[in-house]
Amino acid sequence: MRKQLLITTHRLFRICLLLWIAGLVPGAAETCFAGEGGPGGMALVGENTIRDSAGREIRVNEPFSRIVSLYSAHTENLYTLGAADQVVGVSRIDAAMDGDIGRWAKQKKTLSARNSPERFLAASPDLVIVRPMLDHGYPRLMNQLGRFGVQVISLQPGDIDEMKTYWRILGRLTGREPAAEAMVERFEAGVSKAKAISGAIPERKTVYFEAIHRRFKTFSPGSMPLFALDCAGGINIAHDARPSRGTNIADFGMERIIARGEEIDVYLSQTGHMNQATIEEIRSVPGFTTIRAVRKGEIYRVDEGIVARPTIRLLEGIARIGEILYPDHFTKEARKKIIMYGQTDESQP
Repeated sequence: MRKQLLITTHRLFRICLLLWIAGLVPGAAETCFAGEGGPGGMALVGENTIRDSAGREIRVNEPFSRIVSLYSAHTENLYTLGAADQVVGVSRIDAAMDGDIGRWAKQKKTLSARNSPERFLAASPDLVIVRPMLDHGYPRLMNQLGRFGVQVISLQPGDIDEMKTYWRILGRLTGREPAAEAMVERFEAGVSKAKAISGAIPERKTVYFEAIHRRFKTFSPGSMPLFALDCAGGINIAHDARPSRGTNIADFGMERIIARGEEIDVYLSQTGHMNQATIEEIRSVPGFTTIRAVRKGEIYRVDEGIVARPTIRLLEGIARIGEILYPDHFTKEARKKIIMYGQTDESQP
């Protein structure tokens, strides 16, 4: 029996080894990889090297010219930086976006991490930009693209400081470093304008900001939605929420929301792919009539595209939340000034 077990184990080892060599097991022929976040997270390293969210260090000797973007924020930021002509492929979600970006994205090849390497190679990319979720979820595809000479880079900022680094990394990858710096400066100017307005408000409102309705989840401290809320002068009622598995989503629970219901002046709900709850669904939750905001009809939905994505449109999210909370202070003219600081006219294609 023991001999049979040793023979079986030996055979399994040989099979796994052969599969690894053939590239059929994820992990074969990896580029320099240091795990989630890497040593110190994504960063600009020296004059022409970047480190991505997975710890890969990539030397950028010249701008990439045929880019595939598999995340809406990457696509939007590349467009804003003026790198529209350098993008050859986008995700299907990007091609469904509204406005100028959506119309531009529809002209590009649509791709998915579920596609074969051959479909990617048909677009002749020199760079594929993904998020860690796809990087970890489809390692075989990432490795295969690398073997065919296509650089894969995984990027996703976790907070505002990382977002600025992320924009600068995109600037270095595309040769649009001045545009990236201008983007950072204009964002900071818009934030300063918003904080000047909210800082003059004598009585600030307390807010519950819903991330996922069906699970009663909110956002983690330091997340972009809560940054937008703070800039707009809102006080987060769920300041002690526990982050869920290191993400920007935090557990809070129905009981805790109800327990603090009388302190909640405004109930905000992120709306988009992650959360599609209607105002009526929120209002009809058993026990939610104890929430002051629900009783008074102070329930509002905010597009996740302007509060949860690391793009310049986060300024729109700040202005929108300010308009909801303090319409007398965040007037149309004030909101326009906040948002206009983030527009980069010279970067548009």
